[in-house]
Amino acid sequence: MHDARTVRVPSMLRLAAASLAGTAIEFYDFFVYGTAAALVLGPLFFPTFSPLAGTLAAFGTFGVGFVARPLGSVLFGHFGDRRGRRPVLVASLLLTGASTVAVGCLPTFGTIGVAAPVLLLVLRFLQGLGLGGEWGGAVLLTTEHAPVGRRALWSSFPQIGPAVGFLLANGVMLALSASLSEAQFAQWGWRVPFWAAGVLALSGLWLRSSLTESPRFLELDDHARVPIAEVVRHHWRLVLLTAGALAVGYAVFYAVTTWSLAYGTERLGVSRTGMLVCIMAAVVVKGSLTPVMALLGDRYGRRPLCLAGCTASALWMFPMVALLATGEPVLMFLGFTGALIAFIAMFSVIAAYLPELYEPRVRCTGAAVGYNLGGVLGGALTPIVATALAEHSGRVPWAVGTYLTVVALLSLGCFALLPETRPVPVAVAEPVTG
Repeated sequence: MHDARTVRVPSMLRLAAASLAGTAIEFYDFFVYGTAAALVLGPLFFPTFSPLAGTLAAFGTFGVGFVARPLGSVLFGHFGDRRGRRPVLVASLLLTGASTVAVGCLPTFGTIGVAAPVLLLVLRFLQGLGLGGEWGGAVLLTTEHAPVGRRALWSSFPQIGPAVGFLLANGVMLALSASLSEAQFAQWGWRVPFWAAGVLALSGLWLRSSLTESPRFLELDDHARVPIAEVVRHHWRLVLLTAGALAVGYAVFYAVTTWSLAYGTERLGVSRTGMLVCIMAAVVVKGSLTPVMALLGDRYGRRPLCLAGCTASALWMFPMVALLATGEPVLMFLGFTGALIAFIAMFSVIAAYLPELYEPRVRCTGAAVGYNLGGVLGGALTPIVATALAEHSGRVPWAVGTYLTVVALLSLGCFALLPETRPVPVAVAEPVTG
C-alpha cells in the first residue's frame, strides 16, 4: 500500500504547487468580491440607501458567502470522505469560477431594479458554497501525502494561496483604479476582475488534472456513510472549539483587507490606490512568512504557535486601529503587517492541525466545517460590525479595536482547550469527542 511517508520531495513540490495555485484561484474569486464590495457595489446595487447603509448592505452580501461556506463543507465534505479528496477540487473550482464570472455579467439596480441585489446575493452564496469545499480538499490532499515530520510545512502551501489570490484580485483592481476614471471604473471597470476568473478557473482545472488521490483515503476500508452525522454525534465539541479558535484569524484578516479599505477611503480620505498598496504590501509579508511559521509549527508544535499568534492579535488590535487612523501609508502598513503576522502564526499550521484532530473517515467534513464556521463568526460579521462601530467613533475607531480584542480573547480560550497533535501520525491521531 502507498505510504504517505514514501512520497518524494519532487512529487510533494508538484502537489503543493498545484494545491497552492488552485487555492489562489478560488480565493481570488472570493476576495475580488470583497474589494468590490468595499469600493463600488454599494452605490451600484443599493443606490436608494445612504452611503453608509449602501456599504453595510454590500458587506451584508459579502457575509452571505461566509454563511454558505460551512454548507459547502458539508456538501463537498460528504463526497470528499466517501469518494475521495481529488473530485472535490474540480467541482468546487467549477462552481466558484462560474458564479464569479456571472457576478461580472450582472446588470445593476439601475437596469433591472431590485432583481439585481437579489441575484448578487444568490451568486455570492454559490461562491461561498464552492469555497467551502475547496479548503478541505486542497489541504487534505497535501497533508495526507506529506511526511509526518514536515506535514505543517507542506500543508502551508495551500495556505499561501489566499495571499496570492488576494494580491491577484487587488492587483487587478489597483491597475484598473489607477488607469480608469471614477466613471469608467463604476460603469465597467469593476467587472473585469470578475471576468478574469473564468480564465483562471480553466487554468486551475488544467493544473489539477494531474493530481493523484490521497494515499490516506485509499487506505481506508470503512468510509463514513453520512460523514456530517458522525461529526455532529461524535465531534461536536471539537467543531465548536475550532470554529471559536479560528474566528480571530478571520476577524483580523478581513478587518485589514476589507473593512480598513472602506474606512480609509470613505472616512480618512485616503486614495483607493494608496490603501490598496498599503494592504497588499502587508499581505506580501504575510505570504512570505507562511512557510517559515509552518516550519516552527513542525518543530515546536501547532498549539504553541496558535496560542502565541492569538495573544499577539489581542495585544496588537488597539495599536493597529491607531496606526490606521493616522492615514499615513508607512504607519498604516506597519499596523497591517503586525496584525497579519499574528494571523499567519496561527493559520500557517491550521492546515496540519485541523486534519490531525479528526479521524480519517470524517476528516474532510469535520476539518472543513470547523474551519468555515470560524469564517462565519469572524469573517462574515467583522466588516459589518466594524463599519457600524466606526460610524459612531471619533478619528480613532477604538470601538473597532475593542471588538477585535474581545474576539481574540475568546479565540485564545478556545485554543487553550484544544490538544497538541504533533508528532502523532495522522492515521492514529486521537480525535476529541463530544
